[in-house]
Amino acid sequence: MPLSSFRRAFAIPVTCVLAATGTYLAAGCGSQPVTDSTADNHASASTPASPQRQAFTFGVGYGPTVAADQAGHQWAPAASATITPGIQTYTHGAVQCTANYVFIDDTGHVYIGQAAHCGTTGLVTETDGCTAGSLPLGTAVSFNRNGSPVSGATTAAGQLAYSSWLTMQENGEQDRNACAYNDLALVKLAPEDIGKVNPSLPHWGGPVGINTSGTNAGDHLYSYWNSILRGGIAGLSPQVGESKIDDVAASGWTHAFVATIPGIPGDSGSAFLDSDGNALGTLSTLAISIPIVNNVGDISRELAYARAYSGISGLRLVLGTEPFTPNR
Repeated sequence: MPLSSFRRAFAIPVTCVLAATGTYLAAGCGSQPVTDSTADNHASASTPASPQRQAFTFGVGYGPTVAADQAGHQWAPAASATITPGIQTYTHGAVQCTANYVFIDDTGHVYIGQAAHCGTTGLVTETDGCTAGSLPLGTAVSFNRNGSPVSGATTAAGQLAYSSWLTMQENGEQDRNACAYNDLALVKLAPEDIGKVNPSLPHWGGPVGINTSGTNAGDHLYSYWNSILRGGIAGLSPQVGESKIDDVAASGWTHAFVATIPGIPGDSGSAFLDSDGNALGTLSTLAISIPIVNNVGDISRELAYARAYSGISGLRLVLGTEPFTPNR
């Protein structure tokens, strides 16, 4: 049984993170903070009941996913795209994480997801998104494909457009599972960078849909991690592991994952696919146990919450252009 859980991102120098990773207590990785960029405050909302999958209804044509060829954009080829799931994200004033999925809205804006805790202003032990401090919407987020601790962000820049942590705090969210595991942020890309985007998960392809049924013990799960601590070596990013039995008490908000080598600082936010190639969730916390367990926030619930409360009309996850290929 896990003894404790820790977020995988917090603002300390990289040298301190490297010293701590042997104990798996450190939860973040990144370059020194740079100047924040801020925009208008997030629109407030009245306190709602905690969302359930079945509670959300949307207009015709606005399901939670959209096929890549129906999303209204000409995506870059997967082999040459520079902005994809698995790209490194650098939240200015915070730390480095890893992007998960590509999203669009009904106005054609494109977003790339990361963990909400990648914008934390708190400590490693502050895992409650309903109380932990976060950088504001409008904060700049930069990208790199294969950066190292000395290379920094180079590819493009976007702005934080949604944070589940900020939104739950505005909503006065009371669901303890949502507060613990709803860990999704969206970075809005500049229009001139949309042509650099492909929504497929590198190496594996997909996603082909969204998992809404959870996992069973022993299911194979697939991810693509991209911590700068791997020195930009892309061959170390593809990951395969097995799910543990879902905790019934978590009401579907989280899934547990065990791999031969667990995720390391900087992998936060990484996408997970189930054994059929469906989007399952986003890398969120690290459980101190034997073996080390990574906890994955459920994307169907995270996205449903964002669709209900973000104010982003028609928010959808874009499916990959490449087929899911688990036997690589």
